[in-house]
Amino acid sequence: MTSIYSQQPCIIRENARGYERIQIEDELMQNREIFLTDPVSPDTMNSLLKQLMFLNRDDPAKEIILYINSPGGEVQSGIAVFDYMKLMSAPLTTVCIGTAASMGAILFLAGSRRIMTRHSRIMIHDPAPGGGSLEGMKPAEIEKRLENLKQTRDVICGIIAEAAGRTLEEVMSVTCEDSWFDAEEALQYGLATEIMGSQKGAGQI
Repeated sequence: MTSIYSQQPCIIRENARGYERIQIEDELMQNREIFLTDPVSPDTMNSLLKQLMFLNRDDPAKEIILYINSPGGEVQSGIAVFDYMKLMSAPLTTVCIGTAASMGAILFLAGSRRIMTRHSRIMIHDPAPGGGSLEGMKPAEIEKRLENLKQTRDVICGIIAEAAGRTLEEVMSVTCEDSWFDAEEALQYGLATEIMGSQKGAGQI
């Protein structure tokens, strides 16, 4: 039978009891470094929320670093975690290490420091309707769904506007379609605060 440890990256440490096998994610967690590298869903957000809560309670004054490489996903679960991120006492640094798209980008914006690697990208856009067809729905039901969608758009655009120092109108003109930003563009627009290793806004973790 294959051990679960053989399926996960591990390190070997020597201690008083001999040699101990430690999963790399556990080691990074001890250093207050956590990851979002999957789509945003209720399951991934529950896991992320538990990690954030633990680290915030463990040391409310010590920095947490969240690395993001996510295509985005379900809005309400992501917003719930975003709200908690903004309430934490512990300083939060977010790092885009590939792509932070859609709700992944919104979670990236929760950091007080928002660092991008040189070739990472961010994508922001208006929220799309959830699953389910409009076929067979009554006009009032369609109007209600559209109203809910507009309210969600206002929340998303408000988050972007506050983080980037832009007006709501400026943001809505950009999010009406998929808008991609490389690291330099994200820095100039206000989505990122630093670019890792650059002379301009050089981010060091």
